[in-house]
Amino acid sequence: MCHDLHIMADTRTFEDVRNTVLSAHKNTGSEEKVTFYNTWAESYEQDTAILDYRAPFLAAECIASHFTSEKERAIILDVACGTGLVSRHLKKMGFRHFVGVDGSEKMLNLATKTGLYQELKQCMLCQDPLPVQDESYDVVVIVGALSIGQVPVTIIKELWQATKPGGYVCMTTRGNADNLEYKAELEGVIRAMKEEKKWSRVAVTVVDKWEKAVSEHEFGYIPGVVYLYQKAH
Repeated sequence: MCHDLHIMADTRTFEDVRNTVLSAHKNTGSEEKVTFYNTWAESYEQDTAILDYRAPFLAAECIASHFTSEKERAIILDVACGTGLVSRHLKKMGFRHFVGVDGSEKMLNLATKTGLYQELKQCMLCQDPLPVQDESYDVVVIVGALSIGQVPVTIIKELWQATKPGGYVCMTTRGNADNLEYKAELEGVIRAMKEEKKWSRVAVTVVDKWEKAVSEHEFGYIPGVVYLYQKAH
């Protein structure tokens, strides 16, 4: 049976993946969203490979290149962790301690199997408070979830609260046409928090080849951005 599933997953085409991703970006309620991710969990990693989805690697690389303390001792909070793509890259780059949070039970089951995480918690982002202590993490990272129809930008304050003073918050978003309004709203919140001296900008990296475009109006690759901010001491 597993073998059959493997063959099925291997025959997925870009068209299959495109349809799946487009259905994810519709503005549906949070219950439908979780059901969607539970259904997608099994083929998620193959699908992101077909899309050439580079955000997890790019975010990990940005964190690793700017993190100045001992990586082996740092505690990372991976928000909307999915199957563990970001933490997998961070582990290769020398980090060791990971706590994951996601809304989808099936995604968390797959994340458990990686053996990467010391702790995994289920939480509907922005609906339930983040199930973590304030000021406990050296790095808080959220990749892929900050886009239209996904997690509201209000989550940013919670990410900031979970970060230790002097710790880092890493966020990503897409720069494609459908997401521009969300991206502007996100950048407005980031800027306001900078003006309030809650954090300072470490790096903002604009990437042309973020992932393959799936919308019928776009071709080739869509752009994306990695934001890295350091919480004030």
